[in-house]
Amino acid sequence: MRTFSLPAWARPADISDLLKLSVPIAITRMSMMLMGITDAIVLGQYAPAELPYILNSWLPMGVSIGFGMGLLLGTQVLTSELIGIGRKEDTGRVFRRGLWASLGLGVVLTCLVFYGAQPLFHWIFVTIAPVSEAVDKIDPETIAAETAKVTRILSSGLLAFMVSQVCSFYLEALRRPLLVTVVMYVGVGINLVMDLALVGGLWGGTPMGAEGVAWATTGSRWALTVVMFILVIVLTPAFRKSVAGPLNEARRQFSVGIGTAISNVAEWGGFNMTYIIATWISLAANSIYGYSVQIIGLCFMFYLGIGSATSVRVAEAFGRGNNDEIRNAGRLGVAATIVMGAILAMVLVLFHGPLSRLLVRPDAVLNGIVLAPAIASLLFIAAAATIFDGLQATASMALRAQEIVWVPGIIHVGSFFFVMIPACYWLGLVQGRGARGMMEGALIGMAVAGVLQTALLESKAARLPNKRAA
Repeated sequence: MRTFSLPAWARPADISDLLKLSVPIAITRMSMMLMGITDAIVLGQYAPAELPYILNSWLPMGVSIGFGMGLLLGTQVLTSELIGIGRKEDTGRVFRRGLWASLGLGVVLTCLVFYGAQPLFHWIFVTIAPVSEAVDKIDPETIAAETAKVTRILSSGLLAFMVSQVCSFYLEALRRPLLVTVVMYVGVGINLVMDLALVGGLWGGTPMGAEGVAWATTGSRWALTVVMFILVIVLTPAFRKSVAGPLNEARRQFSVGIGTAISNVAEWGGFNMTYIIATWISLAANSIYGYSVQIIGLCFMFYLGIGSATSVRVAEAFGRGNNDEIRNAGRLGVAATIVMGAILAMVLVLFHGPLSRLLVRPDAVLNGIVLAPAIASLLFIAAAATIFDGLQATASMALRAQEIVWVPGIIHVGSFFFVMIPACYWLGLVQGRGARGMMEGALIGMAVAGVLQTALLESKAARLPNKRAA
């Protein structure tokens, strides 16, 4: 009689290892999104009409953060490779190289965003914006000025973000993600308190709306960066003397990250550009679509945990030259993503009403539209979109851990810039489907990215020899 056996990639020990890594990383990464969700919820309770200023500000901010995170990812990958071959004491040079890069990036990006915000948003909302007949239309000059003001405040935290990102990548590669988790949630707590004081006007504070959100985000970001850096100094070999690395190590560290940076710019820039399109439709469309995407972003943090853990496991196997482990680690990551996607989709469908009322006051109205039911209706589409969003993240991270850099980046650029943005523009603006059309366009873009990245990963796995590399 033929007995049932699990696939090679689904061994209990491997599943346990993936969970041990991915759960803390997912919880940690979720803290980044929780800051944004917290900001959106507080605004939704006190000043829902100002959400577009925050969302639109993330066009330059999201592109900058995504580019920086991608370029610095090599710190995690190379550290994981050294850990995989038992050379933890040599990882300090990788961290220091990443730290210098984060400082340079932080300064350059801060200057670009701070000084470029005003001309960028004036061009977007005044010069090229299509004519809108929306009842809730606000003077384009006002939208441009308010968005630029919020963006400049947020830009003052870019340097802190880059440094904290290198620290978290390094600690996670050293398999100490719980430290990062604790610090990040302290930052979430600080952000919430500052939001309530600066946006809600509690404890005698002056309500500042979207500007208060920006100051809260910036202040909490600097606080957690200081703590993270101290932990790295005290608990890791980051600043201990290490032997010189191979001549091509620096090039490898940043070449691995360049492809990720391009992919992040495509994905984050693409999504943030859709906020601009939604604002061209109306402020109500921006708020409804924007809150729905915030929920997709929160789900994405689960996938980012699975993807990061998969990347670490694939990189360790890649460093050892074990093709079977590379293949199995990638396939397990994809399977875990599909299971998690099904769970999250079910949650969005079953609890679409309560989730929408958590985001905004039940009686919040913009342009005659009650926001909560409108948001709830989009969460059914978001439930389908989130699965593809997870697949593209996990598959592309597993590919980059094998130093396959450019093709995943090309897929991201094509999917988000040449599929999603045109689809959102056509369905939302030209066809007049508003926020629903925007979400349908986002689903199309994510589906293309998820299918293509997963197919590329499996194609690469199928070509690996079934033996240990020499």
